[in-house]
Amino acid sequence: MRTKSLKKNKINVVTLGCSKNVYDSEVLMGQLQASGKEVVHEEEGNIVVINTCGFINNAKEESVNTILEFVQKKEEGAVDKVFVTGCLSERYKPDLEKEIPNVDEYFGTTELPGLLKALGADYKHELIGERLTTTPKNYAYLKIAEGCDRPCSFCAIPLMRGKHKSTPIEEVVLEAEKLAAKGVKELILIAQDLTYYGLDLYKKRNLAELLEALVKVEGIEWIRLHYAFPTGFPMDVLEVMNREPKICNYIDIPLQHISDSILKSMRRGTTKEKTTQLLQDFRKAVPNMTIRTTLIVGYPGETEADFQILKNWVQEMRFERLGCFTYSHEENTHAYNLEDDVPEEIKRERANEIMEIQSQISWELNQEKIGQEFKVVIDRKEGNYFIGRTEFDSPDVDNEVLIDATETYLKTGEYTTVRITDAADFDLYGDVVIKG
Repeated sequence: MRTKSLKKNKINVVTLGCSKNVYDSEVLMGQLQASGKEVVHEEEGNIVVINTCGFINNAKEESVNTILEFVQKKEEGAVDKVFVTGCLSERYKPDLEKEIPNVDEYFGTTELPGLLKALGADYKHELIGERLTTTPKNYAYLKIAEGCDRPCSFCAIPLMRGKHKSTPIEEVVLEAEKLAAKGVKELILIAQDLTYYGLDLYKKRNLAELLEALVKVEGIEWIRLHYAFPTGFPMDVLEVMNREPKICNYIDIPLQHISDSILKSMRRGTTKEKTTQLLQDFRKAVPNMTIRTTLIVGYPGETEADFQILKNWVQEMRFERLGCFTYSHEENTHAYNLEDDVPEEIKRERANEIMEIQSQISWELNQEKIGQEFKVVIDRKEGNYFIGRTEFDSPDVDNEVLIDATETYLKTGEYTTVRITDAADFDLYGDVVIKG
């Protein structure tokens, strides 16, 4: 009988949570491969690394269940070792070690060298930008900063990710060049807060200068902005967006709420009047901009009147893209001192109401697109359709363009011109006009 020591080790990295975790897993995999390790992403492997999320209750539950699943496999002999890293591990390491002791070792978000050592690999400082991307080959996430300095009352990210730390422009550009050399055509810039980029390094908000450098990278066709904070937004970014065709007329700017009393309790540093003016300035500066936002309902003290203010505002602003979450009461946050006084059922009802309004808005905006032509990138094929996106849509969260695969052949990563022939709430249907 073969003993475990003779088995060739294959490391399976399992990623949970947001795009920042996807990026971190890719960096880990790149480091492992550079040390000669066999590494896969969410496939069979006898050594498992789970990159966890600890942001809100649902995410924490999914992370714990995944850990328990692989611990069970370890007990059954299906895997040899289980390691846990990421935000949940950073936030709850002592509790996890006590409750789930059969994990070989827990690591926090800043302990990559230690995790690599446990996996028999060396941390290589020279590997700037060397990662094993797990997204479709045409796009990749590009993290330009880590951590967050904002004091938002509901958010545990600073507990898990630390203070804001910008990556120098030259390092971001080098990574972008390496991604482009691999065939990546779309960069999705991510950070806990893009708005703050550069303040720590350059003593000024420097996102515009970073964009000016990235548009010069050959092979990159689209650059997309994710997770900007509304307070202190550097308006020179909009001028660059308007001028540079590579920068998608798109921004993801989580606003969370609009009632002044809730914004104050959330410690967002803004008001309904200022936020509305900011969005009007966005649309004036970049007339065909798509704005994506996320909202939280059921925050402590949110009255029916607060919710009506939010509902009316969503109808008035007509966001192109919008997501809505129910409030999650998180330990060690400022809001945890408040009474979580909105019942779960009411939270869900309010979230559903917001999304019903948004669904109607999205349907109406999509109807206006019928007959228009758009540049579309093809992400994948599903059944009888090629699935693509316009510059106004981010992967996984936004509208998709469906093209009949029985009528035409397209390649993943190919850009093509599509005429929209029909539209639903969150899907567009179209025919290819020009290939390539």
